[in-house]
Amino acid sequence: MQVLQAGQHKLLYLELQPEMVTNIARQAGFETKAKDGLRTIQLDLSLPERQAPLLLFDAANPANLGWFSRCQFYVDGRTGSVMQTPMTLANKRDRGGKAQRNSVRVSIAKELPASFRLPGKQPLTEQVLYALLFDFLNALTQTGVAVCGAGVVQPLAGRMETVTVRN
Repeated sequence: MQVLQAGQHKLLYLELQPEMVTNIARQAGFETKAKDGLRTIQLDLSLPERQAPLLLFDAANPANLGWFSRCQFYVDGRTGSVMQTPMTLANKRDRGGKAQRNSVRVSIAKELPASFRLPGKQPLTEQVLYALLFDFLNALTQTGVAVCGAGVVQPLAGRMETVTVRN
């Protein structure tokens, strides 16, 4: 980890190893394609053998209260940000524009404000991020991740709000 200074702004630069990130995704059971950029690492994750969808559910639906009460991660539905982490989540879509039920795209920011802290005021290091990523990927397959609000991220599991026209 490096501390970069640009004028009056300080940034943390995480020196993430793409091979390590890919291995973590494989340990969590995902097939992965990693793309290492200057400021982010982007992961295309899929579970082609999985019959059930990834556990990404609508937090607003009362029918999903059981999922919501035990989840550890929350995604802002408008932006895709995994709250209080340096990660963002996006749906992968098929040719028809429909969200794939067993694939997602995760992006991990390498540059963060120097004041960035995880819940509990824990500072972020590369090792902490690797553990956080592993926990997040396990949550997608085992305990569930809540989508809070409508927007670009579409829930894949549980009951979803549907808009119907009533006569």
